[in-house]
Amino acid sequence: MLTNAIGRIYDCLDRIMVDHLTFRDLRYVLAVAEHRHVGRAAAACGVSQPTLSVQLRKLEEQLGLVLFERSSRSVVPTPACDRLIGHVRAAVAEAEAILEIARSLRDPLAGRLRLGIIPTLAPYLLPLVFAPLREALPALEIEPWEDQTAALTERLRAHALEAALLATEVEHADLESRALFDEPFLAALPPDHPLASRPVVAESELAPDILVLSDGHCLRDQALAACGHEGGIGGALRAASLPTLLNMVAAGYGTTLIPALAAGAAQDAGIVLRPLARRAGRTVRLVWRARYPGRAAVEAVGRVIAGRLAGFAERAAAGAVV
Repeated sequence: MLTNAIGRIYDCLDRIMVDHLTFRDLRYVLAVAEHRHVGRAAAACGVSQPTLSVQLRKLEEQLGLVLFERSSRSVVPTPACDRLIGHVRAAVAEAEAILEIARSLRDPLAGRLRLGIIPTLAPYLLPLVFAPLREALPALEIEPWEDQTAALTERLRAHALEAALLATEVEHADLESRALFDEPFLAALPPDHPLASRPVVAESELAPDILVLSDGHCLRDQALAACGHEGGIGGALRAASLPTLLNMVAAGYGTTLIPALAAGAAQDAGIVLRPLARRAGRTVRLVWRARYPGRAAVEAVGRVIAGRLAGFAERAAAGAVV
């Protein structure tokens, strides 16, 4: 019954005409502006590429404006689109809020929740929490979206995500957050490294040959800050993923800091792990829009994750894994 009601709301929204402008048109414009690619935008909207292209050209004819400059490789918003896109985003957000409120009136813990998660957390946390989430919230359909912090924050503010799991503080007034659990860092060392024989490693001792992720990963900045690294980094390696970094450490290329949830993967690669003297680490936070009407579902997800990771920092510091 609720699904039918929501479907009728969508149909009504799509029939609302303001000078021949429909809700579906606005969603298409927003998707193309975000993805800068008609094919990816069509996939995100659940329609074929020809359908979206035809509708977009009709909209441009109705408005008497060219919204996108198209080439064989990309689609770039025109100055006219840049002027309009803020209003488009606001209109889509308000329409989607109607749908979310309709869902929450029936069951606040049902429906879809698109959850962003950073790459240094996703492969290690998701296997731990998905079963508890399904058991605790069976009517909630959680869709994970993996990306770097800046991209997740923008998608969250653009209403393309309902919530995100980040490892940094949020700095936007329109976003709220809740700390879920602390995650210590561990020194990751090749087996024959001089520091591997020590029971505890000082963070500063890793600085001379530390390997880091590429720009955009918050773990890169956190690792460098923990080691007190102020200048440039020796060596040319800037890994795009944590598994690549672990493989390079295992091969004897250098040392690094890893989040404790990745301890199992590091040990499988033959890496020696040691606790840090100053117990550097990060706090994993759940972030959502301050005005998001489905806050009850977000908070329920947060409670399940926090419960699953309760006491994790203490166990990791003692050398135990989840």
